[in-house]
Formats: sequence, structure tokens, C-alpha cells
Amino acid sequence: MTAKKNLIAIGNGMVGHKFLELMIAKGATTKWNIITFCEEPRVAYDRVNLSGYFSGKTAADLSLVEPGLYQENNIQIHIGDKAVAINRQEKTVTSANGVTVAYDKLVLATGSYPFVPPIKGKDTAGTFVYRTIEDLEAISTYAKNCQVGVVVGGGLLGLEAANALQNMGLNTHVVEFAPRLMPVQIDDAGGNLLKSKIEALGVSVHTSKSTTEIVSKDGKVVKMLFADGSELATDMIVFSAGIRPRDEIAKQCGLEIGERGGIIINDSCQTSDLDIRSE
Repeated sequence: MTAKKNLIAIGNGMVGHKFLELMIAKGATTKWNIITFCEEPRVAYDRVNLSGYFSGKTAADLSLVEPGLYQENNIQIHIGDKAVAINRQEKTVTSANGVTVAYDKLVLATGSYPFVPPIKGKDTAGTFVYRTIEDLEAISTYAKNCQVGVVVGGGLLGLEAANALQNMGLNTHVVEFAPRLMPVQIDDAGGNLLKSKIEALGVSVHTSKSTTEIVSKDGKVVKMLFADGSELATDMIVFSAGIRPRDEIAKQCGLEIGERGGIIINDSCQTSDLDIRSE
């Protein structure tokens, strides 16, 4: 009998989990030892519907993984352990916890991270990103002692974040650098209509605003300063200003990267190393 080869999937987000589901459906577990590294403390969940967490859904409700699915199909998962290095010569993956596993084929499903604009004071206590369940837990806890909240970013996720803050009882504002909400998806007319609808729900919208500084007092956020000289008092800020590709591990091992970031692949999702794919 031919020994099974090792297939490692780095990342257990929505894409990484979908890949594993497809491998299970194709019966690949009879030919491959499948190992996956999951940086977060839980298996894949529905990141698109994160706002449901604030309306009563639990982490278990948002989970995309049926209980026992990985175990029943002999998929080995390293939960809460980030893959940090790939050795392409020795064909190994090493994790933050010091686990090193050899691979025959490797799949990168590293996803993206939230972009935080390079604003003075962006790391002040009371500033958050809106990306993981842990982020939502931190936001929910902090909001209990707040009256005003601001979301930086007027895209779809930013508006969801604003809805979440409002549902927590905060006087909520959305600050958008572009002259309209959802600037990538809709035109000026649509932006104006959307703004009126959002404001009718009780959320204040501030477009064409460039934040220059986040001011703190006693180590906590108290207001935002804008390039036009105006300011906005707030108790907390949630950044939802877009995403960037998580390509640091690909850079570390010398895979070809695009000019603006992201892993270069061919039509078969193969990277510059034909034993490594990116999903």
C-alpha cells in the first residue's frame, strides 16, 4: 500500500474550510494526510454575518464546521496556532508554537487583515477593528462604558459595524474619507440616497472626512480631529477601512508577490512554487 502524502492548508477561515469540505467530498482523505493550521481559537465561522453576534447569535451559531467533521475525516487541526514559516527547500511548515510538519503539497488560505489608516493615536485604548469574534467581544465589553461610537469607513462592513454600535445603545457616527458611502459599489445618486436612509435610522454620516489625529485623555479616546479643522467627540472608534492581503508568510519563503501585495498565481491557483497553491 502506498503511504499517504501530506497536504497542509494554512488558514481555517471561510475559504480554508471550504477547501477542506471539497477535499472531503472528493474522498481525498483516503490518499492524503490533511493538516490545517488555524490561528484563531476556534474553527471556521461565518465572518460575513458577524453582526449577528450582537443580535444574540453565539460563536457556535456562526460556526461553519459541523461538530466532528474534521475528526471523523481524520483532518488534523492545530487550533490557536499560527503558521509562521515555510521552508521550501525542506518542504516544511513551522508554527508559532514550534510545531514543524513536512508537506508534499501546501495550500495557502491566509485571507486578509483589516487596514487601519496611519493616523496619529490609532492604537489608543478605545480603538478597535471589526474582523473576528474576539474583536466583537472586545467591542461589546468596552461599549458598556461608552455613550458615543464612531466607525471609520463607510463600506458595507462599516455600515454593519455602525448598526452593531447603535444596537448597543451608542450614539453612532460613520466617518468616510470618500464623498459618499460605499464609494466602490454605488454612484453619487445612490450614495446620497443611502446616506439619507442611514441617517433616518439614527446614524450620523460624515463624508469627505480625513482623520488627522485621534486624541486621548487619561489614555482613552475622547475625540477625532479632521483635516478640515473640524472635530468629533467620541468614546470609542471602530476601524472598518478595508482589508489587505495576508501575504507575509509567502514573502518570508520567497514566493512571487504582486506589486501592491498579494500572492501571484496562475489559472490553476499555483504560486511560483508549483507545490504551493493559494486559494
